[in-house]
Amino acid sequence: MNAPTELRAAPATLDLAAIKLRQQATWASGDYAVIGTTLQIVGENLAEAADVRAGERVLDVAAGNGNATLAAARRFAEVTSTDYVGPLLDKAADRARAEGLSVRFQVADVEALPFADGHFDAALSTFGAMFAPDHERTASELLRVVRPGGRIGIAAWTPEGFIGRLFRVISAHVPPPAGLRSPVKWGDEPYLAELFGAHAEDIECARRTFNFRYRSPAHWIEVFRNYYGPTHKAFAALDEAGQARLHADLTALLESMNVGGADSLVVPGEYVEAVITRH
Repeated sequence: MNAPTELRAAPATLDLAAIKLRQQATWASGDYAVIGTTLQIVGENLAEAADVRAGERVLDVAAGNGNATLAAARRFAEVTSTDYVGPLLDKAADRARAEGLSVRFQVADVEALPFADGHFDAALSTFGAMFAPDHERTASELLRVVRPGGRIGIAAWTPEGFIGRLFRVISAHVPPPAGLRSPVKWGDEPYLAELFGAHAEDIECARRTFNFRYRSPAHWIEVFRNYYGPTHKAFAALDEAGQARLHADLTALLESMNVGGADSLVVPGEYVEAVITRH
């Protein structure tokens, strides 16, 4: 079977190249590794869901600081870890070296992967591929580089969950480019079927929860304002009064979703764990 052809294109009115440069600057700001390491359990669960096996060739796309990368390498897979922000991969490489894991790291854009058709047995992405601006091109590239019968494992925040609500709060203060689709659409099962269904033998989706555990709403805002690119950039784009309003709205969101009681912060973050098996 030939590799899938490119899927329906993104809206032509968007300057995707400019948006991508802006996104790269966003994710290079702060220090995502501080946030990313707390999400390691998601990578472990995704590697299990995708049935990653020893000796398989596995690609981690938009790998960030390498949660799915490490999970696959711990299962003795031959892992190639990619991201379009080199310093994030440097953090992932540090983690791999600390564990004595053999991983190939390569700067690469998920929308233009520099690999042959069908080269990998599986491709994984934990909260990474979902942020690429051209959703169809991203899905097409993931399908292209995975062999027939191979698997694509995706973890994506849902529109209804905490991160979906967080992005709506941020967008109310710092609007995204007009026409740009929200990354949390990847956390909607029918949308994944639209992106991958024509080239999928099977799509299995499960709703999962990652609990954000912090000392308080103020502690969460401090950490995410300093280290999480989208929040870091949002605060930087606002004047002092705007920052105060954003801080207040974030506090209200966190307080409304806190299940940890008055003395701590535990906010359930819903995400979709999807495994797509390629035709």
